[in-house]
Amino acid sequence: MPRHFDKKSSIAATARKARARNIKLAKVFSCIIVVAAAFAGGFAVRGNVDLLDSLGLTQLTGSPDAKAKASQQPTTYNSLSARVDEVEGIVNNDSLDSYDLDTATTKMLDAFALSTQDPYLRYYDASRRTAMNSNQDAASSGDGVGVLFNEYNGNAYAVDVFEGSDAQAADVRSGDVVVAIDGDRSHAWSTSEVTAALKRDEGSQVVITWRRGASLDDATGTEFTTTLTVTSSTVKNVTTELSDSVGYIQLRQISQNSADLVRQAISDLDARGAQAYVLDLRDNPGGYLTQAVDISSYFVKSGTIVRIVTTGADETTKNATGSVLTDKPLVVLVNGNTSSAAEVIAASLQDNQRATLVGATTLGKGSVQVTHDLSFGGALRYTAAYYKSPLGHDIDGLGINPDVAIALSSDEDNQKSFALEMAQSMVRE
Repeated sequence: MPRHFDKKSSIAATARKARARNIKLAKVFSCIIVVAAAFAGGFAVRGNVDLLDSLGLTQLTGSPDAKAKASQQPTTYNSLSARVDEVEGIVNNDSLDSYDLDTATTKMLDAFALSTQDPYLRYYDASRRTAMNSNQDAASSGDGVGVLFNEYNGNAYAVDVFEGSDAQAADVRSGDVVVAIDGDRSHAWSTSEVTAALKRDEGSQVVITWRRGASLDDATGTEFTTTLTVTSSTVKNVTTELSDSVGYIQLRQISQNSADLVRQAISDLDARGAQAYVLDLRDNPGGYLTQAVDISSYFVKSGTIVRIVTTGADETTKNATGSVLTDKPLVVLVNGNTSSAAEVIAASLQDNQRATLVGATTLGKGSVQVTHDLSFGGALRYTAAYYKSPLGHDIDGLGINPDVAIALSSDEDNQKSFALEMAQSMVRE
């Protein structure tokens, strides 16, 4: 056989092998391209719930609730409840985790309260609310531990410590903040909770942990614990004296019968020859607004006593009742513990140019809190209204500045002495 034939056959065989190899490489590259395209497309398809359902891959679309949420517009979630509802739906339907409903509710609402601008917003779980109601309704001969409490930014503190009380003997002082009662420091103690917790039988003991700081805003003060005995001893809410021709009236708090007590005090001092008055509202934590309006009306003939701002910036006014008792000169004593409804009295007498205020700027607690029971057993306490002075000045967060500022001396009540002298000078005029 000729040699040139063998050479041609070899060349042809080599060409056939090359073509076969190229075909195999083309097939491999085609497979790679297809796989890559499918992989990339999977991401796009995974986010398309309708397409996945049409392909029969419903196990990748999540729960029906999740699908419904995914189809909604972002503007749907302009509320906290909608956002929590979405997360709760995912956890309930898709997550392998679980949670305790009551614990989650408490933690979530506590966090919600801290995120608001209302320092008095508090959530009480069902057990705390039940305890408060039970203690408030309980019949008890005990009245307290010798401390008058007030509240600042949601924390109860001692505004006054009564002479001769267990608390005074234990060196509790004005400004000491309640940290724990009977070892319970799981939450901030409001005045209402402290009052309820102290409604016990006479002679029983209560352990109170206090914090003493440089100011009410100081959260890093020194803590100390006292064991106090609940007693039925009380301190008069209204005390009076006649100094020369000046009638002095001290009002400790604005309780349900304060207006009657002040009316009687004015009547008695008038009968004894009082020609001017000093109304002492220092360390007064406030109380009933209706009583505050009545007390102001004993000195103001007519006009606005207080402005009240509620939801939606709606404003109402409380006016003088027309039951004025005296037009004699008046000096009002205030300090940094004069609060709430007591500030209403001070502001009304100042704005109506009925009295001269002496002392220090008041606390600035010109707000009203209410407690709303919730359907699932807890309760929510929140600020529902703000007080303004008759001329429209804000009280909350600012307080009321005295006409004459005098710092209290450490060894004598120089504020009271000055107020009595000022009132006496008004008589001479």
